[in-house]
Amino acid sequence: MLYGKENRDEAEFLEPIFGSESEQVDLPKYKMGKKSIEPRVAYQLVQDEMLDEGNARLNLATFCQTYMEPEAVELMSQTLEKNAIDKSEYPRTAEIENRCVNMIADLWNASEKEHFMGTSTIGSSEACMLGGMAMKFAWRKRAEKLGLDVNAKKPNLVISSGYQVCWEKFCVYWDIEMREVPMDKNHMSINLEKVMDYVDEYTIGIVGIMGITYTGRYDDIKGLDKLVGEYNKHTDYKVYIHVDAASGGLYAPFIEPKLEWDFRLKNVVSINTSGHKYGLVYPGVGWVLWRDKKYLPEELIFKVSYLGGELPTMAINFSHSAAQLIGQYYNFVRYGFDGYKAIHERTHKVAMYLAEAIEKTGLFEIVNDGSQLPIVCYKLKENRDCDWDLYDLADCLLMKGWQVPAYPLPKNLEDVIIQRVVVRADFGMNMAYNYVQDMQEAIDFLNKAHIKYHNEPENKTYGFTH
Repeated sequence: MLYGKENRDEAEFLEPIFGSESEQVDLPKYKMGKKSIEPRVAYQLVQDEMLDEGNARLNLATFCQTYMEPEAVELMSQTLEKNAIDKSEYPRTAEIENRCVNMIADLWNASEKEHFMGTSTIGSSEACMLGGMAMKFAWRKRAEKLGLDVNAKKPNLVISSGYQVCWEKFCVYWDIEMREVPMDKNHMSINLEKVMDYVDEYTIGIVGIMGITYTGRYDDIKGLDKLVGEYNKHTDYKVYIHVDAASGGLYAPFIEPKLEWDFRLKNVVSINTSGHKYGLVYPGVGWVLWRDKKYLPEELIFKVSYLGGELPTMAINFSHSAAQLIGQYYNFVRYGFDGYKAIHERTHKVAMYLAEAIEKTGLFEIVNDGSQLPIVCYKLKENRDCDWDLYDLADCLLMKGWQVPAYPLPKNLEDVIIQRVVVRADFGMNMAYNYVQDMQEAIDFLNKAHIKYHNEPENKTYGFTH
């Protein structure tokens, strides 16, 4: 039986999507169409636009989560309309954000003797911006109190050359000189032998990285903290550490709980992380925490009405959905410490398996074996007996749906081309076996193609041992 015939023509209910008039014309692209179309047709048209975009699950380039449980997705879809910035209108959402901050502070060993503060952000980029702003404002206060002319010279930020681009943006937006500590073949993370050479009275802070984007390696934050502590003993111009733990912040506490990189270290005053990386939430949500309110200048904190009182808030972005931070809370409630630990331990094992399998080919030199972050990076050996490169391999893998980036390392190492596989929670051992098989076939294909091209008599192949 058809309902509502008085308002709608029967054809509206019977017309097939691919037989509809809307499916016979080009989709509006740069100018809005004149007429409305049925929801089911609009849905199909837009969905079809993305058919050839690639499968996010096979994207081994991104750190961002590509799977959440159906219950989490349902919960998030029910809260898309909630504006996270409206604390007074959505007090329970504000409380959920506060709970997440407290849980993360506990993971990062915040001291009960200090008054930590924190907030959710759109992602780690906003979190880095907030951490950087706090460093700049706090430095300016300290410097002016000591009589330094803060306008005589541009303030600077010290960071490894393996930084994520958001730090370059921060320095441009807030007029900061970025002082890059170069990476080299013997120092694939921050060089502790040289880092303090870049520090002076105009340094707003030093950034340590828990998971360099290029290689997945951790900076030695404990070693950096020791250097900073010694430096601060002999100067009035104190310098402190912000840890960019975009990837490692919600991974290291479960895999290496004894590793000291967080608020256990005296000179680490702020930390940021991405909830949408190893916090296991869809993009985008991030977090930034300060070990004590004294490291967060008051002029950066704004008061909003909250349950008849006031709630401090700090953000660059304004209106945005609360769905992701609610998704973060769901994960914390759902998995607990043991659940996160189990997920990350399995991810760690997958990364170690991939590194071992790739090394067994005899073609590649492992740059990062996944022993810290589950990131496997490798380069072709210099004495390899093949004519193709990693860009060729990336193209070949893409034919099977795998998106695996090949790229040069930062300056001073730009002649080194590596390939990176990011192992996420949804990349299980079965998928790893499939990847190994597809990589083997890609290697064989490239070898045969280049042999045929050069008309060589031998038909040598390289690949995984069976």
